Amino acid sequence: MSAVECRMLHTAKSAARRSLALAVTAGALAVSPAVLSAQQERPARPRSARIAERAHQDREIVYFLRQPETHTFDLYHDYTESRPGVDRYLNVVRTGSTVSNPSAKILDTGEPLPTETLRGEAIARAGIDIGGAPTAGTEVVVIRFPAVREGQSVRLRISETYTDSARYFVENGELVWDRAFGRPANAVVLPAGWYLTGSSIPATVSETDDGRIRLDFINPRPDQIQVLITARRRARG
Repeated sequence: MSAVECRMLHTAKSAARRSLALAVTAGALAVSPAVLSAQQERPARPRSARIAERAHQDREIVYFLRQPETHTFDLYHDYTESRPGVDRYLNVVRTGSTVSNPSAKILDTGEPLPTETLRGEAIARAGIDIGGAPTAGTEVVVIRFPAVREGQSVRLRISETYTDSARYFVENGELVWDRAFGRPANAVVLPAGWYLTGSSIPATVSETDDGRIRLDFINPRPDQIQVLITARRRARG
């Protein structure tokens, strides 16, 4: 290739690059006002709201599975509330589940706390804010306690029983537990007489004093983990 041809090729490539740069710049300018408008209209959200529950461990949840034919399990939350002025704990029941036997106490003193289960319109009439409009099927457990004072905290234990045939059942002789966990630390204790065959999420597996299998899950991410556990009955010997 001659020197003239080389200069012509170089000039053509340079022009092409300038055209591409102009096109990209024009596209960015066309998008920028809309993006800026969306950013300006987006409501401000304190950064602390994003990390308050995840940056420190204020809750431990343990599930105790009953025999899977019942679709029922017990659970407790050990929960620390440290926000000044807060005087209640709300547990919105997941769609498809039913709750029974709620109870609560202050762990520091053993003092029992009043509990109340509200459904549908009763939630709105009581002035309970669950982050959205309740439907006829919405169910929430309300635990009330003395308002937290500045610089202090209260440690609660909240116990409940749930029935959920869509997420806890037996299939072809195998126990199936399929539930999302949104907190950093959750534990599941299998019913007596069952051994673990699979877990979709890594867990620390141990045995309780009474011989039941326990799985402990740690999730440092701010999203949920979908935990699928399978188990089989131990052979009778």
